[in-house]
Amino acid sequence: MAFDRAELDEMVERWLQGNSDCEKAGDWRPLAEFYTEDATYGWNYGAKHDFMAIGRDQIRDYAIGYEMDGLDGWTYPYQSWVIDEKTGDMLGLWKQIFEATRPDGSHYGLEGIQGSWFKYAGDFKWGWQRDFFDYGNVTALFMEMMTDGVMSKGMQGRIDRVVNATELLPGWYPLGKSPVPMW
Repeated sequence: MAFDRAELDEMVERWLQGNSDCEKAGDWRPLAEFYTEDATYGWNYGAKHDFMAIGRDQIRDYAIGYEMDGLDGWTYPYQSWVIDEKTGDMLGLWKQIFEATRPDGSHYGLEGIQGSWFKYAGDFKWGWQRDFFDYGNVTALFMEMMTDGVMSKGMQGRIDRVVNATELLPGWYPLGKSPVPMW
C-alpha cells in the first residue's frame, strides 16, 4: 500500500514533537496514542531474551511505561530518517544520551547505531515498531555509569528489577519465542 510522502513527513514531525514533549515531562506513556490498537513493539535484549508488547495497552504499560521508567534524564535525539512511501517502512536513527557528564565534559551516551524501524499504518499511527541497538554497548555504558557513581536512583532501581527478577518480566520472552515475529 503506497502512502503520500507529505503524510509520512507529517507523521515524523508529530512523532518528534511527541517525543520532545515526553522527554520534558519525564513520562513516555502518552506516546502510546501514536500506535494502532493492535500494534506491536519489540526489541532484542541480548543473547537470551526478546521484548515484545502486543497492543496499545501493553505498549503504553510495558514498552514505554515499565521499560522506560527510571530513564529520567535521558534523551533520544533522532539523527536521520529513511522513509519508503511505497511500503510505509520508516527508519528513525537516534542516539541515547544521559544528562550527566564525564570528567572530560562529554555526556554519557550509548555508542554504536541505535534506531527504530516503524511500519506506518495510516491515520498518523504506527502498526508496529522494532528497535535496534548494541546490547553490549548498553551493558558497558551502564557499568561505566555505576562505577562513576552517576546512576540515578530510578535507573538503579530499573537495573535491580531486571537483575533480581525470579521470572520473566512483562513483555520479556526467551530469544525467538515472542508471540509475534521480531522481524
